[in-house]
Amino acid sequence: MAMKIRLARGGSKKRPFYRIVASDSRMPRDGRYIEKLGTYNPLLPKDSEERVQMDVERIQYWLGEGAKPTDRVSRFLEAAGVVEKKERSNPKKAVPGKKAQERAEEKAAKAAEAAEAAAAPAEEEAAAEE
Repeated sequence: MAMKIRLARGGSKKRPFYRIVASDSRMPRDGRYIEKLGTYNPLLPKDSEERVQMDVERIQYWLGEGAKPTDRVSRFLEAAGVVEKKERSNPKKAVPGKKAQERAEEKAAKAAEAAEAAAAPAEEEAAAEE
């Protein structure tokens, strides 16, 4: 059985609340789970102790049994010191999208044209004075 340690969503519309659960990976996200391992409330401030609460002993047990944590849960475990930190790389994170790049190119072209237009009359005036 492929086990996952993941988040199961609860709470009402626009008021999320998550349970950290150990479940079979074939079950639905909010469906049947084997054991509740903790809670996560994203509405609380980041420095609040009640934002993420976990039963670390049970999580270590399930990790020993071969359960794989999801990305978000693994970040919680890294912050708690249960799992060693993974190296993540997203080099394209700060690169703007295609349309933003096109707009930047158009803006640069207009600025270059304006600079040329401003420089041309100044050159004509300098030539007329001589």
